Amino acid sequence: MAILIDTARWPAHGRLWAHLISDDNLAELHAFAAAHDIPRRGFDLDHYDVPEDAAYRLIAAGARHVTARELVYALRDSGLRVTARERRGLPTK
Repeated sequence: MAILIDTARWPAHGRLWAHLISDDNLAELHAFAAAHDIPRRGFDLDHYDVPEDAAYRLIAAGARHVTARELVYALRDSGLRVTARERRGLPTK
């Protein structure tokens, strides 16, 4: 079980944002986020969006820095990934 974070490179609201996930379960993810003052409003179905300045302290606190590709693979392999289709509320195959 690990908490993973990618490089902040997604712009929004005048900042760059990273994604924070668990490779095992959402309870672990929520607990880690809460313990490190990441607001629940940053949760987006399968990950937290975290600003670049928070990413550094999350890595120092034990989140493992990975590439965006590694993060997506870990999320998919965990069974926690919510696809774009599911996010839009469309039926899956």
